[in-house]
Amino acid sequence: MSDATPTPEQPAGEQAPDFAAMARDIAEVPAVEVIVTVAVNLMSAAAVKLGLTEEGDEHKDLDEARKLVHALAGLLDAGATEISSFHAAPLRDGLKSLQLAFREASVVPDEPGRGPGEKYTGPVYG
Repeated sequence: MSDATPTPEQPAGEQAPDFAAMARDIAEVPAVEVIVTVAVNLMSAAAVKLGLTEEGDEHKDLDEARKLVHALAGLLDAGATEISSFHAAPLRDGLKSLQLAFREASVVPDEPGRGPGEKYTGPVYG
């Protein structure tokens, strides 16, 4: 960390982020690891929004879950050639599980091929 002088927007005792150090840290991370980390974060957020956590329905929001699952499917579709099947296979399995959970949680399920991410994965059947 640097010895940053507090600014009027920054209370005393708090240091400004060291963006140069963060850039150096991220530069050392392989792209595959970044892609997988983002995918896992999207999966986790989607699971929460689908009510699949211990809290259950407390955070359930199918509109938000749809966006997260769709983004995950797009990321996996775009990144599939960049990450090995070692990484891609379990992520695809997780995506399919989330898509099926979304279909089950929906009061009026989407038609096959119209669910979240199915634009990228094709229809998901339970």
